[in-house]
Formats: sequence, C-alpha cells, structure tokens
Amino acid sequence: MEAGKSNQNPGKKPGGAATMDHVLLALRETKEERETRIRNLFEFFDNSNSGYLDDTQIEKGLSSLRIPPKYKYARDLRKACDVNRDGRVDYEEFRRYMDAKELELYIIFQAIDVHHNGDICPDELWEALVKAGIEISDKELASFMDHVDKDNNGIITFEEWRDFLLLHPHEATIENIYHHWERVCLIDIGEQVVIPDGISTHAQRSKLLLAGGLAGAVSRTATAPLDRLKVVLQVQRTKAGVVPTIKKIWREDKLLGFFRGNGLNVTKVAPESAIKFAAYEMLKPIIGGADGDIGTSGRLLSGGLAGAVAQTAIYPMDLVKTRLQTCVSELGKTPKLWKLTKEIWIQEGPRAFYKGLCPSLLGIVPYAGIDLAAYETLKDLSRTYIHHDTGYEPGPLIQLGCGMTSGALGASCVYPLQVVRTRMQADSSNNTMRQEFLKTLKGEGLRGFYRGIFPNLFKVIPSASISYLVYEAMKKNLSID
Repeated sequence: MEAGKSNQNPGKKPGGAATMDHVLLALRETKEERETRIRNLFEFFDNSNSGYLDDTQIEKGLSSLRIPPKYKYARDLRKACDVNRDGRVDYEEFRRYMDAKELELYIIFQAIDVHHNGDICPDELWEALVKAGIEISDKELASFMDHVDKDNNGIITFEEWRDFLLLHPHEATIENIYHHWERVCLIDIGEQVVIPDGISTHAQRSKLLLAGGLAGAVSRTATAPLDRLKVVLQVQRTKAGVVPTIKKIWREDKLLGFFRGNGLNVTKVAPESAIKFAAYEMLKPIIGGADGDIGTSGRLLSGGLAGAVAQTAIYPMDLVKTRLQTCVSELGKTPKLWKLTKEIWIQEGPRAFYKGLCPSLLGIVPYAGIDLAAYETLKDLSRTYIHHDTGYEPGPLIQLGCGMTSGALGASCVYPLQVVRTRMQADSSNNTMRQEFLKTLKGEGLRGFYRGIFPNLFKVIPSASISYLVYEAMKKNLSID
C-alpha cells in the first residue's frame, strides 16, 4: 500500500455526509496524485500556456476528446468553472469545479451502487434508470456499460464513472447522465436527416416532440405571409409578379389575409411529428435488422418512408389549407373552414382530399438526400476554408447556416413537384399528375414550375432561425440536456 492511501474498503457506504476524503478513497489516490491529475488536465486544455481557459480553448479540447460537435459543452463548462464571471477560467477555478463535480459524481455513484461494493453492475444501472422513468433495452444497457466500462470487466468503477462524466457541466441526475450518454454515443448530427436516432422510447421523447412542435408552430406563424404568397403564386397560370399579388391579398382580406390557412398549418405540426417518430421507430428494425444498426443510407430510407407515412396521414389537412389559401373571398369574408371541407366532400368525394399526394411523396426522399449531401459538403468546406482544420467541428451558427443553405437547395430541386402538387390540390377537376405536368409545361414552359420560388426561399432563413432559437429555448425550459 502506497503512503498516504487508505486501506479501507472503497465501496463501503460512507457514514454521514460524503467528503473529498471519500472521493480519494474511492479513486485510490493521494491528494498529491489527484492534484497532479487535475493540473495535467488543465494544461491539456491550456495548450497555449496562457494560464487560463476560454471558450475556444475548451472547445478545441473537447474536439480532441472526440465529443460530437452538437453536444460539446464548452460554454456551459466555462460558465460552471468561471466563479468571478470574467469570461475565462484560471487553475484555481478549474480545480474548485473538479472538487465539486467529483464529489457530486461520488454521491450519485453511491446511490446507484446499492450493494456498496465499490462498482456499478448492469442490474444496478438498469434499476436506477427504471426508477427515473427511463425505459432502456438490453442492447442499449449493454452499450451504456461498454462505453463507460473501459477495461471491459462487466462493471463500472468510480474511476470509470468519473472519467465519463467529469467534463459534463450539468447537474448529475440519472436522467441527465442517461441523456448525456444517449447524445454522445447514439446520435450523429451528420446523419440527422429527418429524425434523430436514440430518442424513441425514453422519457424525453414527449419533451422533444413538444419542443419541436412549438418551434414549428412559432416559425410557421412568423413566416405565414410568405407561405400564403408562395401558394397564391404557385396556382396562377398567368404572369403575375410578387408585388401585384401582395396588393391583391391586402385588397381582399387586409393583414389577416396573409395568415389565412396558418391555423391548419400549425395544427398539423404535432400529429405529423408524432406519426413520423412512431413510423420511424417501426421501420428501423425492419430496414436495419435485429441489431437496429441502420447507418446513413438506412436512416435516410427510414426517415423518408416515415415522412411519407406522416404526410399521407395528415394530407387532407394540407389540401384543405391550400383550398383555403387560394379561394376567393366572398364579399370580403374568408370562407369558413367547415363549410369548405363539406363542399369538397359533397362535390368531389372523399378521394379529393388526396389530390396531389403522389408528387408530394415523390419529393420526400430526393429532398432528404440532396439536403444531407449538401449539408455534409458545406460542413467540409467550412472546416477547410473557415477553420483551416479538417478535424474541427463547426459551431452551431455555422451548422445552422449549412442547414439553411442545404435545405434551400433541396427545396429548389424538388420545387417543380411542389408546384404540381399545389395546383392539383387547388383544382376541383380530376387531373392526374401527368396531365397537370403537361398542362403546365405547354402553357407556361419551364418557368411555370418555379412560380413562387422566391417567397419559398425567403422563408428558409427566418423559418430555420426561429425554429432553432425556439427549440433551444424550449429544451432549456424543459430541462432537455
């Protein structure tokens, strides 16, 4: 036994409140050894030998540790350490954070280690997750254990537990710890085309759906005037400019005219997201096999098919929205929703609610594929020409910019299908997709397939930005890590 180390059982539950002496005992370290370890970690981040850490240095350190870009906690970690709030962290602040964090991790480790033998076994971890209301499969439990259990002996020691969570600046609750593992180990932002993986049956799914639903509702309401303008331009077969169309909408319904149909547009956000998530989870094992590993192409296919299922389910709402946005006001009054729906049912039959579904479904997978390819290309270009470091992961603002650009490109490529769909929805005749396509081509040429594209592109930046800001704010308020 080395000098300064206790010969007590490190797994024995401490009598009374836990202290740093208990932490040292569990780690089998002396105070001097621990001080050296923390100093070395500080110097790892402080590669410029400046004597302090800022957001950039912490960000680079986390990148070196291969933490996925979206789930780096550079700013949060700096704030957790920065006691005097001067925007940077000196060694004393860093060490105080380490003291508090290791003690906090020791306390929850002891709570999970119900047998008090100094380690966490799979059964103890599973029981802790269940008590926290988190459902987890045997495969995910094994993956959790494998990721934390570095020596692969089937148990998690406190040292392994500490190494996994030491730089995670948020409160060490079992929910936060699980979601930290889930995000760091399961989700790859580069493949996040339609639905992020790893949030299917767990406690946070409803919160993510709520956050995403509210973000979608706010962004759609904010960009509703551009959506109305786009739809009106899409159905016009004669040459009409943006300004004359804006004047026409204002003349008919004033300001409220620009928000016509937005209620339905917002209403369909929640069911569409819920159906998409459910369909995606059912398709994953079918496409990926028993192990559920589907890869990029599998995720693209699963997401595309899930999007098709969701689109089909809510399509009648989409058709009624288009009719509401394109019909002429009667004596300055907007048609009633129920009356318009009833007229479609009586005059055109139930099949009318699915007019234009075919071009809508045909555009889903190409859009996702183009969006993904463009997103990855733009990220690579940002690494090369902005950061001049191919191993550096772009920050959230650059990722948002890449996402907006790739989304605009994907939408432009499948826009002709969107025009055909909108025209089929607005038309009370029974034209097929082929007939509508030929009618547009003969009457208006190729330009006819891009009517309304400018309002559509102008929607991308505010829509994506508002969605991002509201989503992040909701995640914070709902305590989604």
